[in-house]
Amino acid sequence: MKPVPKRATIYLDPHLHRVLKHKAAETERSVSDLVNDAIRLSLREDADDLAAFDERAHEPSVSFEVALKDLRKRGRL
Repeated sequence: MKPVPKRATIYLDPHLHRVLKHKAAETERSVSDLVNDAIRLSLREDADDLAAFDERAHEPSVSFEVALKDLRKRGRL
């Protein structure tokens, strides 16, 4: 059984709202679908960033100065 959508009130910048309505009309999708997809994408990106951070948590820390010195040594700066 598909979950029942929840209502929410959001306030959009008028220009953003106008563009969103045009996009919905062009793609034959609802404004709600577009907003839900945008939120899902944003949350997925956050989850990906957190996962990458967790994967690298055990890597040794390098100070900015050491990293900068290494980049100069290798001709990257």
